[in-house]
Amino acid sequence: MIHKYKLAGYNVLLDVNSGGVHIIDDLSYDMLDNVQPPFEESCPESIINKLGKVYDKQEIKECYDEIVSLYNDKILFSEDDYEKFALTSVASPIKAMCLHVSHDCNLRCKYCFASTGDYKEGRMLMSLETGKKALDFLIEKSGDRKFLEVDFFGGEPTLNFDVVKQIVEYGRSREAEANKKFRFTITTNGVLLNDDMIEFINKEMNNVVLSIDGRKEVNDRLRVRVDGSGSYDRIVPNFKKLVAARGNDKDWYVRGTYTKYNLDFSNDVMHLYEQGFDQISVEPVMADPKMPYAITQADLPAIFDEYEELMKKINEVRDAGKFINFFHFMLDLDQGPCAIKRLRGCGCGNEYVAIAPNGEIYPCHQFVGIEDYKMGSLNDGSFNEELKGKFAAAHVYSKPECKKCWAKFYCSGGCNANNYIYAGDIHNAYKLSCEIQKKRLECAILMKAVKMLDTAE
Repeated sequence: MIHKYKLAGYNVLLDVNSGGVHIIDDLSYDMLDNVQPPFEESCPESIINKLGKVYDKQEIKECYDEIVSLYNDKILFSEDDYEKFALTSVASPIKAMCLHVSHDCNLRCKYCFASTGDYKEGRMLMSLETGKKALDFLIEKSGDRKFLEVDFFGGEPTLNFDVVKQIVEYGRSREAEANKKFRFTITTNGVLLNDDMIEFINKEMNNVVLSIDGRKEVNDRLRVRVDGSGSYDRIVPNFKKLVAARGNDKDWYVRGTYTKYNLDFSNDVMHLYEQGFDQISVEPVMADPKMPYAITQADLPAIFDEYEELMKKINEVRDAGKFINFFHFMLDLDQGPCAIKRLRGCGCGNEYVAIAPNGEIYPCHQFVGIEDYKMGSLNDGSFNEELKGKFAAAHVYSKPECKKCWAKFYCSGGCNANNYIYAGDIHNAYKLSCEIQKKRLECAILMKAVKMLDTAE
């Protein structure tokens, strides 16, 4: 399988199964519209006559021979060696957990998938006892995995920060005897951040996710307090203080959401950069299309244009010798993730689970509150291994649309939760999300390929 496209004046060719990327000329691009394996020994006269209206006939023959040579060298139209990994995939030890220490929030973000923080189950905070049980569960289910990841999530986890600190302390107390190492992360809206919290977070958290949507007018339209006022002026100084004190040895990033209201989201990315944040993630809202802020199919042309605009802006920053990292343009064309990661993605419900404040276990944070996908409870020790196996078997070859898609090894079958919520089944591709993902990938592939080309020259 190959995928080719035109972008920013370049002709880009991706060999899907090998991951090879090529910048090709117009003749090669047009030739590939007319040929595919099995190849004849020499270029067919029908192709020479067709392309001969535009290109030199001798060059057409040479181009054909080059494509055949690349095919014989398994560089183009390479075989799919990944499906065998999918067919033998089994349930894995759990290595990561989203710990919902708070199902309450001091913001009322209008697009919040968690129903403004309570997941439609009522506002509640996790007890220390439940937090300890959660870490014990993770240690028990992690097998021989040494490094375990725990993300303090909500709602807003700083509403329960004393318990966060005590859970971290408990985790550290168990590391040596359990032969484990916890890597903690916290996701926060920043409203309550103070010097003591920042000091603790920067000491104990391997990663910090700072939620902000971009420009003040964009952020404050949807990310509002309980009284309806905006949050921008409060959180930006707090985020700047945290980042300034964090140093260079620990990860962090600002994470925003764009909606129908800011389809010019490249301006929000650059605004965040201008505020001193050079680690940036801005993602499309996934919502009921009836909601006024929801993105729909009709918005895709504008979104595609905006990703191209963002690509230009980021290249301008980098060409000036400065640093900016937009997470959705990050791509490794040299090796990429391992085979299993390519096939199953985030590991939702298999390597990764979420724990609600009441101790109930779900496949991930977006499944929390969906009764059909409750996997068990810390309170009675139940855990549905059959459901875990179902998620272990959810991969790009078990999803009909994904199996034939050129982007499958980069998106790994998409988000299982979005597939279920918006397409009715974890095996059904949510096409709106797919189209946006594919455009981001095309931009990312081109940016990486051009950089490698410039380095080679």
